[in-house]
Amino acid sequence: MRIALIAHDKKKTELLDFVTKYKAFFREHILYATGTTGKRIIEEIGLSVHCFKSGPFGGDQEIGANVANGNMDMVIFFRDPLTAQPHEPDVSALLRLCDVYSVPLATNRMSAELFVS
Repeated sequence: MRIALIAHDKKKTELLDFVTKYKAFFREHILYATGTTGKRIIEEIGLSVHCFKSGPFGGDQEIGANVANGNMDMVIFFRDPLTAQPHEPDVSALLRLCDVYSVPLATNRMSAELFVS
């Protein structure tokens, strides 16, 4: 599967803990991520990740384009719902595209746990 991994700044550590816990699962799939998240997964966990731009610089839109073009099978996006994001329209567009194209989307750890178990 082609899996996108995204996390807002305050959720990056939580996503890294999650990916570490399920490292064997993620090793079997093709991983994509927004810039900073992907870089940290590569450096701290040692998995291979194709990195797009950072979210605020178009990374969310790049992943959304891949969803729309049928090139993404799952999106795990640990969002921070309590902090305003300067690129919130991009985030909303990505979530909408996942719904339009029926791409499974986990926006928190518990839904992500269901997807990988």
